[in-house]
Amino acid sequence: MQELVGQCKTCNKHIFCQDGFINGVVLEDKSLLCFDCYDKEQGRTFQATE
Repeated sequence: MQELVGQCKTCNKHIFCQDGFINGVVLEDKSLLCFDCYDKEQGRTFQATE
């Protein structure tokens, strides 16, 4: 089951709850960040390897 819970405060991407797990990060001020924006904010970048 998938339910819309909000939008990323940085990029406005929709964030969903899927089977009880939020596809993003809830911040202290109760706003949401998608995983991509959270990683950028934390200074982490991941690249696919072949």
